[in-house]
Amino acid sequence: MMCFVCAVTLGPKLSETVKGKLSLGARILQAGGLERSFRHAFPAERGERLVKAHQCYLYTTGGPIAGMLFVSTRRIAFRSDRSLAVTSPAGEVVARVPYKVVVPLRRIKRVRPRENAEKPEHKYIQVATVDGFEFWFTGFVSYQICCKYMVYLMETSGDL
Repeated sequence: MMCFVCAVTLGPKLSETVKGKLSLGARILQAGGLERSFRHAFPAERGERLVKAHQCYLYTTGGPIAGMLFVSTRRIAFRSDRSLAVTSPAGEVVARVPYKVVVPLRRIKRVRPRENAEKPEHKYIQVATVDGFEFWFTGFVSYQICCKYMVYLMETSGDL
């Protein structure tokens, strides 16, 4: 199992990362729980239900983005903890929007639990889509549990 300190040290400062995770927890409570938070961020499809939610980081070309990974019976969906600034060509901030990624289970080619060869305590989950995109999730407090649910849903997604 990944240690707590390893899971929260991707931020610039440990105190900032912990503060962000506590803030996210408060927002989830205000929304009425994980299920409502999921449905608010991602309108649900008919018959879809939330299976599990995990705090983690999504690796992007701009660096890791902290957020929540929702695993449902129809898709995986990631929503950032903080909104990102959208700027005009002149450099002015025109909007702040959450970073979201949604991948229907039927579009996922494979889910692979991985670990960094040089630092085995750094564990990742690689999600590859049928159209050649890859998403890397890391920083899980409960890495093994997330792997279990994602692999299970991939194996049973045709039955759901």
